[in-house]
Amino acid sequence: MTVRTADKITKELEHLVFTGELSDGERLDEIKLAKRFGVSRTPVREAIQKLATSGLVTQEPRRGAFVRQPGPVELLEMFEAMAELEAACGRLAAARISDEALEQLDAANSKCQAAIDQEDPDLYYHENEHFHHLIYRASGNGFLEQETQKLHRRLKPFRRVQLHLRGRMKQSMAEHQKVVRALRDGNREVAAETLRGHVAVQGEKFHHLMAKLKET
Repeated sequence: MTVRTADKITKELEHLVFTGELSDGERLDEIKLAKRFGVSRTPVREAIQKLATSGLVTQEPRRGAFVRQPGPVELLEMFEAMAELEAACGRLAAARISDEALEQLDAANSKCQAAIDQEDPDLYYHENEHFHHLIYRASGNGFLEQETQKLHRRLKPFRRVQLHLRGRMKQSMAEHQKVVRALRDGNREVAAETLRGHVAVQGEKFHHLMAKLKET
């Protein structure tokens, strides 16, 4: 998988936000960042736009882009909403998914397993993202798919960092397999409940995530 320059810079900026090197409310200077990363302003501008999509940056007309780190309560609420959206997609997909989509999910899972074998969380996230998007599409509800993708993009940096927690990739893979079995069997409630638990971040799991964000 070739990583584009803008994507590399996006990850670097996420890291700087998580570690506090870029503090909440700090203005992102495209010129300084381009010099820091040794690139033109174009990939820096694209990276800032990606961060704005995920909610880590706010863009204000004639003022620029500023770091915005969601607090624990807001983050927990977003994950709670995400879990319910994914559950809804799974419930509908269990009744509507095609054989072709099931084959695509199996292929995505094979690539996820390869990423686990390579111990590569970033590659796993890339394939994991595709797995989830296939389920959104299989729901057969275009509006739900669009809204779920929107929140998925906003939570992207936080979902990705979870995969660095010990054992999380293998646990995620086991949940993927359970989801596919439920979809293949047409079991709406198992598909919904498994996806809800797969995405939900609560209790000890949430505390581990917040600790990881501080030390990343």
